[in-house]
Amino acid sequence: MKILLIEDDLKTAAFVTKGFEEHGHVIDHVVSGTDGIDRAQSGLYEMVILDRMIPEIDGIQVLKKLRKTGNKVPIILLTAMSSVENRVEGLQEGSDDYLIKPFAFDELYARVLSLGRRPPLTQGNTDLTCADLKVDLLSRKVTRNGRSIELQPTEFRLLEYLLKNQGRVVTRTMLLEKVWDFHFDPKTNVVETHISRLRSKIDKGFSFPLIQTVRGVGYKIDGKAR
Repeated sequence: MKILLIEDDLKTAAFVTKGFEEHGHVIDHVVSGTDGIDRAQSGLYEMVILDRMIPEIDGIQVLKKLRKTGNKVPIILLTAMSSVENRVEGLQEGSDDYLIKPFAFDELYARVLSLGRRPPLTQGNTDLTCADLKVDLLSRKVTRNGRSIELQPTEFRLLEYLLKNQGRVVTRTMLLEKVWDFHFDPKTNVVETHISRLRSKIDKGFSFPLIQTVRGVGYKIDGKAR
């Protein structure tokens, strides 16, 4: 695997680089957010390990810029900022995983391998539809009744999960685990906030709503007009 490490702490960078090279992987190291964006946009890397506090452009801004341009490379965010709010922010802005410093190399390695094992999209499962809503998973293009809809990365993952469970109720816990990779309750309204934002984009102004609230249980997406 070819990995890009964006980390300004040279001791941490040497520790991570040595570990991955010992396992036969190729890892390139840059110090600043600016250089990190340039390298990540090259298309040469299968994984990015990104420190949150880096010079010039911090890790969150790097995430935003990469995801805004449609870059889908898996990104693991490293940080000494351990609060739930910090973790939620990182995941909301498009990171695929989040690891708190100090960390054991074995855990970082396991997380990289886990992300690397996610199956690539194939032509057989790249299009999702619900009534007049259409989603192309490869281009990340979303339209409803022919109208283009712009979604943020977390909104897109939320919609994808709802569509893959179309007609079935998904609970708040299921969404926290599958969309945000939380295996605990962060005690925030992150799910409700993103459902509301998603509804405003794919339901508002159209003939009938697709996202339904099943009171006391969760949510589902259904293409049947009510």
